Amino acid sequence: CRYLCNQPKTEVDKVHKVRIGVGNGLRQDVWREFLNRFGNIKMCEVYGSTEGNLVFMNHIGKIGTVGRSNFIYRLLFKYNLVKYDMVKDEPVKDQHGFCQQVERGETGLLLSKVSVLTPFFGYAGSKQLTEKKLLRNVFVKGDAYFNTGDLMAEDQEGFICFRDRVGDTFRWKGENVATTEVTEILGLVDFIQEVNVYGVAVPGHEGRGGMAAMIVRPGLTFDGKKLFEHVVKDLPAYARPLFLRLQELMEMTSTFKQQKFKLVQSGFNPSTVTDPLYVLDYQQKSYIPLTDSIYQSILAGERKL
Repeated sequence: CRYLCNQPKTEVDKVHKVRIGVGNGLRQDVWREFLNRFGNIKMCEVYGSTEGNLVFMNHIGKIGTVGRSNFIYRLLFKYNLVKYDMVKDEPVKDQHGFCQQVERGETGLLLSKVSVLTPFFGYAGSKQLTEKKLLRNVFVKGDAYFNTGDLMAEDQEGFICFRDRVGDTFRWKGENVATTEVTEILGLVDFIQEVNVYGVAVPGHEGRGGMAAMIVRPGLTFDGKKLFEHVVKDLPAYARPLFLRLQELMEMTSTFKQQKFKLVQSGFNPSTVTDPLYVLDYQQKSYIPLTDSIYQSILAGERKL
């Protein structure tokens, strides 16, 4: 859907016989743009994995959700959302060493109980990798849960939303920053075709500073002031990307997901990154080119972030 939305608009965008779409990982901003452009296609978002032991499906078509739970579903699939410590990168435990459930509406790590009804068969030939995906003694001694590695939230009506992958969420200024949420906000800017948000280490600072790699739409130009106004209006201070990296091509994984690892590793050093880099500047109320002198002032702790 993202690739189709990136194609030049035509007068016959809504002239087709497509009635339904089924898939997973559709971002809210792309979802809305897709429906506005190509018409009222019923989108059924699904959630699951090849090795996983639960599945969700949003057959209602509510934008931004992967499914809806109810009493009957919970009888079949025993799942829980538990509190997760972003700094320690592990579930939060109580005084007895057990996990703690989150409140309705709060984001938590999705765990699915391993049982006769919902078995976990593991990975072929790798007991170590199989065991790594299991959490034991989660709520009582002897229980076992499949760790999805996904941070989710369930609202009062039972709708389940994907928030982020564990590891994609990072902390800055004592707050958790969900990359998917920042990506959706940035995706609303007209000149941005594709955006990939991640956290980078900043010397002298705890946590990771926000950075966004982006591709500018053909025929449009990057506007630092316009983007500054957008992030200040729609994002809290801790979630605003400090650094930008303009790319012509975005690296993808074999399953067409955005590649983050290399971007995180390369950071924001203008002497080693060949792509144009920009930095958030509150004095000029814009994203300005990240020069070597600005980079050095950040390293020296002279520039406030």
